[in-house]
Amino acid sequence: MTDEWDQAGAGVLRLPSGRLVRGRGLRNPLPAGQLPTYGVYLLGEHPPQVEWDSRWIVWPDFRLPKDRAEARSVLAEALDRAGSERVEFACAGGRGRTGTALACLAVLDGVPASEAVEFVRANYDPKAVETFWQKRFVRRFAG
Repeated sequence: MTDEWDQAGAGVLRLPSGRLVRGRGLRNPLPAGQLPTYGVYLLGEHPPQVEWDSRWIVWPDFRLPKDRAEARSVLAEALDRAGSERVEFACAGGRGRTGTALACLAVLDGVPASEAVEFVRANYDPKAVETFWQKRFVRRFAG
């Protein structure tokens, strides 16, 4: 991808494969630069309307996805699309659900599940993945 997600600006996570994904909180303004071409929104209620292709994973705040099989499928699609598109993940604050999804994405990309939370905290946000249940979900998430 030629724009390299605006030279890997804030909130952009580089996965081991080199794919880039952006995480953000929907409470914050849309970052400057290129718009996503695909978004995955992790919310307990319908996400806001966006101009790009998107998917919604029903995922209440501080909890886990309602349909884990669907979440896995959406994450796998997002990882695939991140090879050639600007993909973003977002929840309200951009840390708990978004961090959990990014950690699961890292597992799908080859990071051992036991190391994925630390990978995301080191490379995205030190406070990502907020609850015990979210951490356990990542540890049990097999690629």
